[in-house]
Amino acid sequence: MSDNLSELSGRKGVVDNLFEKMTKAAEATGTPAKEDLDALAEEFLIGKANTYGTATFYDFMKPENKGKEVYICNGSACLCAGTQDSLKSEIEKHVSADKIGHMTCLGRCHENGAFHVNGANYSARSGEEIASILNKTGKARKDRYNVLAAGPDCLTANYPGFDEYYALLDQVLKTDPMDVLTEIKVSNLRGRGGAGFPMGLKLESCRNTESDTRFIICNADEGDPGAYSDRYLLEERPQAVLLGMMIAGYAASANWGVVYIRAEYPEAVSIIEDAVRELRSKNLLGDNILDSGFKFDFKVIKAAGAYICGEETALINSIEGQRPEVRIRPPYPTQKGLFNKPTAVNNVETLAAVPWILKNGGAAYRAIGTERSSGTKLICLDSFFKRPGIYEVEMGTPLRSLIDELGGGFAKPVKAMQIGGPLGGIVPVEKIDSLNIDFESFGQGGFLLGHASVVCIPESFPMVKYLEHLFEFAAFESCGKCFPCRLGTKRGQEMLTKAIKENYKIDRELFHDLLDTLQEGSLCAHGGGIPLPVRNALQYFEEELSPFFLQED
Repeated sequence: MSDNLSELSGRKGVVDNLFEKMTKAAEATGTPAKEDLDALAEEFLIGKANTYGTATFYDFMKPENKGKEVYICNGSACLCAGTQDSLKSEIEKHVSADKIGHMTCLGRCHENGAFHVNGANYSARSGEEIASILNKTGKARKDRYNVLAAGPDCLTANYPGFDEYYALLDQVLKTDPMDVLTEIKVSNLRGRGGAGFPMGLKLESCRNTESDTRFIICNADEGDPGAYSDRYLLEERPQAVLLGMMIAGYAASANWGVVYIRAEYPEAVSIIEDAVRELRSKNLLGDNILDSGFKFDFKVIKAAGAYICGEETALINSIEGQRPEVRIRPPYPTQKGLFNKPTAVNNVETLAAVPWILKNGGAAYRAIGTERSSGTKLICLDSFFKRPGIYEVEMGTPLRSLIDELGGGFAKPVKAMQIGGPLGGIVPVEKIDSLNIDFESFGQGGFLLGHASVVCIPESFPMVKYLEHLFEFAAFESCGKCFPCRLGTKRGQEMLTKAIKENYKIDRELFHDLLDTLQEGSLCAHGGGIPLPVRNALQYFEEELSPFFLQED
């Protein structure tokens, strides 16, 4: 992290944004021209190496992206469903292979066959449907999935209309900001992105850090394969996310909200932009909102394809136009964040829960769930369930109830589920009855609730191939800041690939040493988290994996 680069990037404020200008320069060909990067370096008074280093990091700005026309999803859910090889073969009948790229998880884990073309996402199985999409002769089919609240509908309630919904803002702005902050703290709302840190403490720290400017950032770039709950909220409940950010800004004395949205969710970007325009047309943005003295506005930024930007400090670097590498902490973002200003970063689901809390009271939210895991949680079920979709459940709900009663059970034989994204634990089916949907139950069981995405690993899918996939993903998406992650994830992939293809036997001691180094030496949860699912697999699928390892004497 460079304080100087942060200051230089922030000279023009968040509206005239370096990163956004880079992505716009890449729109025509898939990568910005050297002349454009040089001009941006001069405009923002930073080195040419900085703009070049940034642009070459992202999937959708790097030179290798030039000329790409179609992007095929290579996320874990689509991989396990086995739909992507035939999809690629069909697409290659219409598009040359060198014009086909990849995207990691398009949020269509409930039906698979996912790809991106002409600025939109699709799921398709038949050759006729694929051809009609590529040739622009067919009408886009909106994907459908089950959405159900099995209890309090804090996040999935029907939207009552703008005026009724935003009556809450008028009520909030007539309340002392410290009282609003207190309600959020009383609710015990913990971050839904995986870490589970209390939101109220984060907002309080941001408010208490002296500054003339503070930011609320919505981290809508958490791209865990299997998780499409963020996409649901952004596309179907956008005003819940925005109102949550405004309330958080009021409580933290922040006057800017930045919504940083995955490039893989193009529809979500346009829907959120429309929702912001609606707020502006109702005079609910800018100075002195509702004659309250509160000043707040939004900036929507479309990301450029980098999983690591789901980590809050890498995301902040990205907005600044820097290479999205993880920052060393402390200082924490609430002390020194975007442009070196106090910044509270929360994910989509966390922010969307705030309006319910302010409407019904922090105590009412805390009464839902368990003592330490309050409220509800959105769970994403993939296509291996009979009723795939998004289910809002009370924290503490038995995992068995989720799978059998809500999901309808498995549609095909499944041996394990990876829950919580690529860094989440691999839960064998025999452990289902011992787990509840809350942070503590999963932690005590040796797993991770995380984003609560569920990717099923079918009985027919080799576990060694799944572990190779996880290491390949981790290596590709590493920011490269620390060498344990940068080198370790690649070494793990190489060992597993060699074991699969060359009958190579992996040394167990060496492999466990690699996992220890990743877990203990990595700067963030990207490298530090990948050992968890690998160790789960080694523990519960020892018999299946043992042929790939040297046998102890």
